[in-house]
Amino acid sequence: MSLKQFAGAVAVITGGASGIGLATACALRAKDADVVLADINSGALQQAAQQVHQSNPSSIAQVLTVVTDVTSEEQVQECMRQALALRGRIDLVVTCAGVGRGGPIDTFTGEQMQAMMNINFMGTYHTIRAALPAMRQQQRGHFVLLSSVAGKLCPPLLSGYAATKWAVRGLSSALRAELYGTGIGITTVYPAWVDTPMVHQEDMEFLDAVVMLKPEQVAAAILQAVQEDKSDLTLAPNPDIAAGLQLMHDDQDNAEQVVGKSFYRRMQQFTQQQT
Repeated sequence: MSLKQFAGAVAVITGGASGIGLATACALRAKDADVVLADINSGALQQAAQQVHQSNPSSIAQVLTVVTDVTSEEQVQECMRQALALRGRIDLVVTCAGVGRGGPIDTFTGEQMQAMMNINFMGTYHTIRAALPAMRQQQRGHFVLLSSVAGKLCPPLLSGYAATKWAVRGLSSALRAELYGTGIGITTVYPAWVDTPMVHQEDMEFLDAVVMLKPEQVAAAILQAVQEDKSDLTLAPNPDIAAGLQLMHDDQDNAEQVVGKSFYRRMQQFTQQQT
């Protein structure tokens, strides 16, 4: 069941202190939704709340901040309890909390890989599980789960990150089947490179990412996708990424070979330049 009107709706956004989460919160506030910002960064959370208020100063809709580590089941449960206390329901949950790290897979320690999985995948799982009881009782609600185009592609040097995003993709697909007939919708979002703090990290710069999306663009597309009850929102304005998605769709085995050969050649050229 699609959420046609956002005015008066209660929306919970994890990772709400920055990037896509913050932009989505501002877009919802502009439409008079009550917004619950959940983020582990308490300082940034307060600044984000001010920014959300400013996106619609005349609105009487509430903006609640809850310091939340999405890897903690207890903290996520508490966040949902506070969200429910606003109006007795949860209409929309957007899972934007996530981290990214690039590099050859053998440079990752098990601890580093587990930490990324705990935030990107288990954080999504905890959030869904905490909100589901209220949505089941309401017999309506909508989840927006942030994956990535890396959850549809085979990107070298992003293998660890891709694993977490493919996991979100698989979870969302299975849940759509599991929740059929409940009135609860799921939109999975697969954006290409977005101008967020993650893409400007030192260990991501070597990927030479061409950033063609702004958080505000993604937020606007998310709200439209929710209203249209879309299951898949893929945002890939980059021609090379769009071509890769099409190749993966048509012939995954061939796509892996093509991408692998291209990556191998680039690495050979880089090695030659260093000698």
